[in-house]
Amino acid sequence: MAAAADLQPVMPVLSQAYEHATGVKLVVSFGSSATLATQILGGAPMDIFLGADFVHPEKIVAAGLADGNAPTAYAKGTLVLWARKDSGLLPLSIESLTDPRVKTVAIANELHAPYGRAAADALRKMKMYDTVSPHFVVGENISQTAQFVESGNAQLGLISLTAASTEHFKEIGTYVLVPTSQYPEIRQCAVVMKNSDRKADAHAFLDWLLSPAVQENWAKVGLRAVR
Repeated sequence: MAAAADLQPVMPVLSQAYEHATGVKLVVSFGSSATLATQILGGAPMDIFLGADFVHPEKIVAAGLADGNAPTAYAKGTLVLWARKDSGLLPLSIESLTDPRVKTVAIANELHAPYGRAAADALRKMKMYDTVSPHFVVGENISQTAQFVESGNAQLGLISLTAASTEHFKEIGTYVLVPTSQYPEIRQCAVVMKNSDRKADAHAFLDWLLSPAVQENWAKVGLRAVR
């Protein structure tokens, strides 16, 4: 399985639950959606691709490599602004991004990572981009971006709610939601590979992701249901 980096905190829980339910073990490779799509288009042998948006899975469909005519939405993502509790910037608010004390803001690469694109779009819509962009510390994917701000290498970070919802991040930091009205919906989509020799297993896993048992519990790991 190729999985977008925002799922890195989520997949251990999903993998354990799925293996317990079915006996099927998931082997997962993480990366930015763009990087994973490029690898698949280059022939990397994957059974299923869980992207962080619609765009990159659609490229797999357009190339004729998907078992289906369109990507399948499995969750919706949420963007947050996160800071360490010892950052000296609390109480945190969206306006903290333009605090003159802030010299470093972690953001994912908007060309490769859907959460990075959402963050850049939000900053532009909120008329903050020109002020904040000189302070960017750019991560290749949203997982690396979260590591930058978690380690203190950036004072603030525009990261996924999946990362902010982990026990570790809740213990050492705090977050505020970036208003969803300020960026396009992060509709996370999946495709099963047409040439996979585990195609039935891949479809079964995707069906499981779409089941009420999983959809109703997305909020616990920082995602939102699509059904």
